[in-house]
Amino acid sequence: MLKEFKEFAVKGNVLDMAVGIIIGAAFGTIVRSLVDDVIMPPIGLMLGGVDFTELFITLSPGEVAGPYATLAAAQEAGAVTINYGLFINTIIAFLIVAWVVFMVVRSFNRMKRAEEAAPEAPPPPPEPSAEERLLAEIRDLLQAKA
Repeated sequence: MLKEFKEFAVKGNVLDMAVGIIIGAAFGTIVRSLVDDVIMPPIGLMLGGVDFTELFITLSPGEVAGPYATLAAAQEAGAVTINYGLFINTIIAFLIVAWVVFMVVRSFNRMKRAEEAAPEAPPPPPEPSAEERLLAEIRDLLQAKA
């Protein structure tokens, strides 16, 4: 069983998949930062200084009664909240990841179609048999004498 696991674990596809998952996780972190730190602040500024991470609805107050100035204050008080601002950030991050994946798959499919559409090189002419070579030599000798 250990031998089978070792064979499975060192197959190229498993290693490729592991690398893809690790890079995907790192890419997710980059996209999250892009959305939270680059995209949403200007959008919030254009909408009158709204911080999307602080958009929430209090369903039930916590031990300390609201209203709560920030989401962190509401969570610290134990309030039950719907964090729709964080949800908006997550949707935007998903759309960015989906767009990048779409572009990668689209590029891959284009390359694959171009590769399939490229005409194959004609096969090389077959090597002449020993008999054909002998006949060619006789022909050349007859032409040289004539």
